[in-house]
Amino acid sequence: MASLSRVASLFRGRVAQARSLSTQTAQPQVSNLWRGAMGLCGVGAVGSAAALAYTEVAMPVYAEEEFSHPPHYGWDHQGYTETFDHASIRRGYEVYKQVCAACHSLDRIAFRNLIGEVYTEPEVKAMAAEYECQDKEPNDKGDMFMRPCKPSDYMPAPYANENASRAANDGAYPPDLSVIVKARHGGEDYVFSLLTGYCDAPAGYDLPEGKNFNPYFVGSAIGMAAPLYDEIIEYEDGTPATTSQLAKDVSVFLAWTAMPEHDERKRMGLKAAFVMSLLMMSALYLKRHTWAPLKSRKVIYNRK
Repeated sequence: MASLSRVASLFRGRVAQARSLSTQTAQPQVSNLWRGAMGLCGVGAVGSAAALAYTEVAMPVYAEEEFSHPPHYGWDHQGYTETFDHASIRRGYEVYKQVCAACHSLDRIAFRNLIGEVYTEPEVKAMAAEYECQDKEPNDKGDMFMRPCKPSDYMPAPYANENASRAANDGAYPPDLSVIVKARHGGEDYVFSLLTGYCDAPAGYDLPEGKNFNPYFVGSAIGMAAPLYDEIIEYEDGTPATTSQLAKDVSVFLAWTAMPEHDERKRMGLKAAFVMSLLMMSALYLKRHTWAPLKSRKVIYNRK
């Protein structure tokens, strides 16, 4: 019994010693963890400040008050089953050709894209022949040469490169208009509002020299002067060429250049919906034909 009591007392002493050691060693560990956490927080704060400073210098953020969101207009082609107004597309191409093409390009649109949409094939061939394009293959002497454009050629740009474009526009770079409707928030609404939104700068607004005030442009100071005004061109079909009509037609045309497959996509969607509805009805009939005998039968236990 004496030996058992000594073993028990020895065990209790070891437990007390272990507890005291754990208490003594836990405090430095906690303090070390606390100091490490504080260090990480300090590093994070410095990094956040540096990132914020970089954002303020390299990536300016425009406030909501620096430009106005365009209102939504009821475009005819935005319905689920509606197509483009092709007469408006044709007039819009006239506006682009006579006004916008002096500075802006349509790199993704070929002359052949107009065939069957707004012009006939002979009209497009005659239209393309008015321009000159560089042939992709050299002549017999090995020199590149210019030739009249064909319907398979893309519409030529007004400038040879970006540097020439900036030099001709006081450093501003006129963007390509092929997909401008998709590239700008608001789409057709933005294009129409921008073209019709030029006005005098409000009192207190410091407009930079050489800029024009437009509330729908980011920063409200745009280098392009108002390109449209009443009767700037004369439509072939006799439509009155008011500023709003010109802006509407060129907006529809640019919406078409961004989505030339728009009408065909909706047409195929309607066909697919019709075929899928027939398949769904066939599947429902087959399901009822297969499962009706199983679901309607009555199982009776005949005890013998």
